Amino acid sequence: MEVSKKLLNSVPGCVDDALRGLISCSPGLRVLQGHRVVLRADLERIKGQVALLSGGGSGHEPAHAGYVGPGMLTGAIAGPVFTSPPVGSIVAAIRAVAYAGAAGVLLIVKNYTGDRLNFGLALERARREGVDVEMAVIGDDCAFTSPRKAGRRGICGTVLIHKIAGALAEQGKHLQEIFQIVTEAAARIGTLGVSLSPCSVPGSRPTFQLAVDELEIGLGIHGEAGVRRDKMMSSDQIVKIMIDHMTDPVSQSRVNVKSGDSVILVVNNLGGLSCLELQIVADSAVRCLEGKGLQIERAMLGSFMTALEMSGVSLTIMKSSEELLKLYDYETAAPAWPPVPRIPVTGQTRIFPCVPESTQPKELVPDVKRVQVYRHILENICKTLLSLEEELNELDRAAGDGDCGSTHARAAQAIRDWISSGEIPSHSARFLTTLSHVLLEKMGGSSGAVRTHYLGNIICHVLSGFCHLETGTIICGSDLNPSRLVSHLQQAVRRCM
Repeated sequence: MEVSKKLLNSVPGCVDDALRGLISCSPGLRVLQGHRVVLRADLERIKGQVALLSGGGSGHEPAHAGYVGPGMLTGAIAGPVFTSPPVGSIVAAIRAVAYAGAAGVLLIVKNYTGDRLNFGLALERARREGVDVEMAVIGDDCAFTSPRKAGRRGICGTVLIHKIAGALAEQGKHLQEIFQIVTEAAARIGTLGVSLSPCSVPGSRPTFQLAVDELEIGLGIHGEAGVRRDKMMSSDQIVKIMIDHMTDPVSQSRVNVKSGDSVILVVNNLGGLSCLELQIVADSAVRCLEGKGLQIERAMLGSFMTALEMSGVSLTIMKSSEELLKLYDYETAAPAWPPVPRIPVTGQTRIFPCVPESTQPKELVPDVKRVQVYRHILENICKTLLSLEEELNELDRAAGDGDCGSTHARAAQAIRDWISSGEIPSHSARFLTTLSHVLLEKMGGSSGAVRTHYLGNIICHVLSGFCHLETGTIICGSDLNPSRLVSHLQQAVRRCM
């Protein structure tokens, strides 16, 4: 298998280039000379406050450097892609914040062996230098019902800990109090991911393989094996499986929630999922959680902790409380933290009613025979359009985006739905007006209006062969042979291209 394409300057320099890019566009950040350490530009403001440092291997952007700023982290230490940062850089970051006057340092570390070792060694060195340091290890992965010897992996839930700890530090809480609160908060968080495709470290082949019709549940953010592989399924189906797994009462890694509890939801793009798919997953997750009787207090949707270009998504659920919600809502200037509305998700009206259209009076006595002619012709038109979907798409790919056939297929389905509603008027003017509204509403696309015009002309042309549209009078002896209609329509639709 070939090495995946990446938009880089060089493989060895990709992390340094990425950090420079973030800092160049974020005036509130600085890099520590000689190290891959990002710090707040206003470091003097932390005097007397607890400093918060986090970090880990790169490739999870915007984590962790994107969460540096007032109200979140004081600094972040970046290692090579998917590799823990060196002890020397972690110690340098601790020294920098201690020199700025920090009243203690809290290291927030994801539960991975390399991170725990390197941050742990740095902690010991800093303590020998007289710095008051604690380390909170975060493990929020719900994949394994019986956690392995190393414990639960630290993944996207760590971002919520950054936020809670940051608010506490801004409020002037002391180190031990912050450490205790974030440790308790971490126990209320669970995360589970699903992937549709692997990721690849720059300069290397993909980290694992998935068949085109497969997905994997419970994998880690470096491509570590998950708990199961399944065939592709709908968003609703996979989200239900994920949330059922995360809240399974027999699982030791579960999020301990029940009906009536309040939660914070994070729908996290693992890197390569389209925004369209992410929003569909978010809808599935909200409906699934609310269906279980949970009150969603806040919801975040976006890329918060990624795995390079992995096409996948993770769901994070945090059992909320009044105090945690206040900390979550606390103001921050970290560049990667989104502007989350401070209002509950559950209980809000999600539909704004349309202004009703002015309606024409219904026909008192519809002409049944004329409606039958309209219905017969429209059925054959729909059948023809659906049969030409792939051919028209292929023709459109030569000059456009390849959706002409799909656009006409949507129109055909809309017409069929209209026919099934039994609301076809027999008066010709009303019939054509209503038909035009159906087509304009459902065809869509950048050229939908043009195609609607052409398709409307085709339909009118076909209808005119069987009835006088001005008067609605049916032409006696008209040939309603379907094959004649189909042949005529095929030629006419192709001419529209």
